[in-house]
Amino acid sequence: MRVSADFTTVPDEFAAGAPAQNRVDGTPVVSFPFYLDDIDSSMHYLHWELVDPDSIPVCGFEWIHWAVANVPIDALMFDFNDSHALQIPPDFSRSMPSMIPEAVQGRTSSASKLVNSSNPQVTMRYNGPNPPDAPHDYLLHVWSTAKPLPGLRQGFWLNEMLRGLRTYDGALDQGGIVVSYAPLSGR
Repeated sequence: MRVSADFTTVPDEFAAGAPAQNRVDGTPVVSFPFYLDDIDSSMHYLHWELVDPDSIPVCGFEWIHWAVANVPIDALMFDFNDSHALQIPPDFSRSMPSMIPEAVQGRTSSASKLVNSSNPQVTMRYNGPNPPDAPHDYLLHVWSTAKPLPGLRQGFWLNEMLRGLRTYDGALDQGGIVVSYAPLSGR
């Protein structure tokens, strides 16, 4: 599987430079679009993580910006007029619950006891890049499986999804990209 985006630097509208209507409690919540190509035809479910390993020196742990599991591929619209097989559209994080209720989103690092946010629009949805110190790289890693990962419910923790992928009984396909974002103050 190949994962790609139309950018290498996350556009402001999906990150710290997002307008007020695209923020909840100061957090950017409109997820950025990306593409998936060359998905093995035997795979039927998608799962992904968006994480920031550059946050480790800042807060002591890798920041989880988005975790998604059990998205049925056949519930997504394939765009055969484009050069890509499948697009995860902008703002998918907020529209997914009504579009694909069987898919689940996990907790972000905003749900951490160290951050203590309680708003599910922030703790269980996309959190856009907002690095406080320097440019950060963000890893988007996507997996596909033939069957859904068992036992995951809305608000799962990322380690639960990763454990499900490690112990998955069947073939896995995967791909990923790295995108970056710089603090607004450092530009």
